[in-house]
Amino acid sequence: MYDVTSIREDFPVLKDVIYLDSAATTQTPVQVVAAMNDYFYRFAGNYGRGAHRLARETTNHYEESREKVASFLNADHSKIIFTKNTTEGINMVAKGMEWHAGDHIITTLIEHHSNFIPWLNLKRYGIFVDVIEPDSRGIIDPVDIEGAINDNTRLIAISHVSNVFGSIQDIESIIRIAHRNDIQVLVDGAQSAGHMTVDLSALNCDFFATSGHKGLLGPQGTGVMYIKDPDDLEPVYLGGGTVHGVGIDSFELEPFPGRFEAGTPNIPGVIGLGRSIEYIQDIGIKNIEKHENELTEYAISRLSEIPMVEIYGPDNRAGVIPFSISGMNSHDVAMIMDETKRICVRSGYHCAMPAIEFLKLDGAVRASFGLYNTVKEVDIFADAVGQITSLVS
Repeated sequence: MYDVTSIREDFPVLKDVIYLDSAATTQTPVQVVAAMNDYFYRFAGNYGRGAHRLARETTNHYEESREKVASFLNADHSKIIFTKNTTEGINMVAKGMEWHAGDHIITTLIEHHSNFIPWLNLKRYGIFVDVIEPDSRGIIDPVDIEGAINDNTRLIAISHVSNVFGSIQDIESIIRIAHRNDIQVLVDGAQSAGHMTVDLSALNCDFFATSGHKGLLGPQGTGVMYIKDPDDLEPVYLGGGTVHGVGIDSFELEPFPGRFEAGTPNIPGVIGLGRSIEYIQDIGIKNIEKHENELTEYAISRLSEIPMVEIYGPDNRAGVIPFSISGMNSHDVAMIMDETKRICVRSGYHCAMPAIEFLKLDGAVRASFGLYNTVKEVDIFADAVGQITSLVS
């Protein structure tokens, strides 16, 4: 049985607010904070850089987190690297692949800026970028992806779940199409990992980037990057921790993943991320997905009853609901909800300006759910939206 009341006890801030902005960042359970404190209080040392007991214990905990993340995503732990966020992981691919003038990349209009701008930036080097439009629900048709492929296509970069529409993309079909054409695929999993089952072994994508601080319930400043074939990328950063040997005029890189983790990493953050993975597994990812789906369906049914409210996205979606109130600015709606009901929702472009402009909007309100939200909170939220519409009707 899913005990949301018990879960909420692990997130003290929820006593003060109704938090509906988990697509931006989830709240962090007390168990994760305790694990980070444990590092600082009991064994704080540097990772992989010493023989003394604190360094050894730090390194062991750090690598245990890698094992936990790999197991959770069903991936080889030696192909998991830690980053500071999804953005860094995606940029590692954009800067680490060996590009040539005339190469071709396919991405989509629904992407977060983090999975859009790095590809546009490559155009200055003679790389061509095709941007595929979604349908009105924010869904990308794999047939449109296939139609954009040419002999020079090197990479397809697409989000698993849109942070604007909440639409779940058919990345399985897109990956199959790509691999039939010897094209690599990068999946932005920032809105899927921790909210639904992600099996990287079955998915067979070439790159998968996600954040620790979204669905995985970890601290900010943590991220995960999966690279199926480490030889496909050159490290973007070099220095301490990335080299096995250094001479006066040469150096030898560490094997993967060390060569991609330059300098002192976010050790307490990674240890906290490992604990957050345990927390999710104790509850069960399928239980979390079911709970969030039920909340989302109920919220849509409530919002659909309110005049002057337009909801965007498909019927079958993740826990992300963008909407607008006729005649009102999205930031004004969010501020009223915060000031009157202590409800936290997102407003504006959501770091996805092309997607919002595709809807012919100058911003949208977005409610997004986490494992700790309740039906009662959805009712309060929907009632608040109804009260706001009465101000402009």
